[in-house]
Amino acid sequence: MSSNLPRLFIAAAHKSSGKTTISIGLAAALRARGLSVRMFKKGPDYIDPLWHKLACGRDSYNLDYNTQSPREMQALFARKAQGADISLIEANKGLFDGIDPHGADSNAAVAELLGAPVVLVIDCEGITRGIAPLLIGYQSFGQGVKIAGVILNRVGGARHEAKLRAAVELYTDVEVLGAVGKDTAMSLQERHLGLTTPGDMAVLDERMAAIGARVAQAVELDRLMALGRSAPRLDIPPMEEPAPAADVRIAVARDAAFCFYYPDDLEAFARAGAELVPFSPISDAVLPEDIDGLFLGGGFPETHMAALADNAAMRTAIREAVASGLPAYAECGGLMYLAESLVWGAQKAPMCGVIKARAVMNARPQGRGIIHLAATGEAPWSPRIAGERAAAHEFHYASLHGLEPMTRFAWKVLRGHGTDGAHDGVVQGNLVAGFTHLRDTEKLRWVGPFVDFVRRRKRPRTEG
Repeated sequence: MSSNLPRLFIAAAHKSSGKTTISIGLAAALRARGLSVRMFKKGPDYIDPLWHKLACGRDSYNLDYNTQSPREMQALFARKAQGADISLIEANKGLFDGIDPHGADSNAAVAELLGAPVVLVIDCEGITRGIAPLLIGYQSFGQGVKIAGVILNRVGGARHEAKLRAAVELYTDVEVLGAVGKDTAMSLQERHLGLTTPGDMAVLDERMAAIGARVAQAVELDRLMALGRSAPRLDIPPMEEPAPAADVRIAVARDAAFCFYYPDDLEAFARAGAELVPFSPISDAVLPEDIDGLFLGGGFPETHMAALADNAAMRTAIREAVASGLPAYAECGGLMYLAESLVWGAQKAPMCGVIKARAVMNARPQGRGIIHLAATGEAPWSPRIAGERAAAHEFHYASLHGLEPMTRFAWKVLRGHGTDGAHDGVVQGNLVAGFTHLRDTEKLRWVGPFVDFVRRRKRPRTEG
């Protein structure tokens, strides 16, 4: 079955062009009109989708050649885009950027795969007539990509805008959809891992409404919607089977310090028969009752280290639970939280003390980008890998210091850094904790095997 799925691919010529701000501004503006908006992000990224969710009110999903097949990306998009008035897919970096020199994994390749018209967000600071050859070059370079329009961003004023529009209209057939001026209220703060997460900003609703109102004033939204509706029909895959009744409960850390989760991974827990029970390592004193497992995702424990340290009750609860054999899985920030201490410059704070090592923040990334792994056989459970290696990603400034020489690891690192440049996934009893971020896809199924392990280790409930 095929269906009309209105959609646009929001891209740029290079990173830091303001495309995330424009994307969430468009979503907020369209949502304010009463329209249903879905959002997607190309590549492995946790932070931008958090902003997407704030703007459109729904989870944002990642489309990533590294961890998904093209068919799987199409199916995920089509399922999640159903019922929306418009879907916006945000690029990472520039339209033609990617790892493959032939562009097979580029943003343009995703736009072509989904048949999504492209809207280019161009950072116009410091250029006028030069925008014309840039657009001409992009049009001629991507033969399979339809550049439907351009949004002029960081425009210096009316005179600057007039020169830009004249150049685009005189030399190209690209439609100018709007011009957004330089405005500090339109900027999102950046830090060591990229944009600030929404959980770290105050007065979020007002800020999002202001960005949406600014974009609504500057961009022709009716024309934008018409371009989105011009996208060709897409095949819709069959609906997924309903989730079975849950027979295990897994506690998952969800707060400002731990917020890096793929929504489709969380959905996979339900399909595997697990109920996820959220808790906050920052504010909760005890773990949820009657849990059979623990999942600590990534995030920013370093920016919340004082609050995490102050909550000694939770640190003790987690340490005792893992020591008693509770099945647990932790990624990146979760690994750092499980260490004995967290060090960032002159700051040092005690953490859970499960792993006998110090998590130390460095000035430069220790691991960044695609990581390829091979299972060592040391872990108490292992993902199902399609092929000889698992593809995932890492992005951490932290490193572990003082690990015991006889530490066992779940993974051998074939590409990337992991924990020590050669291994990742510290194995300790029923715990696996590493810097790698796994994604549950056809190429690497990890949620089901972890839930199966939790189920096998499930203890009888105590009657109280």
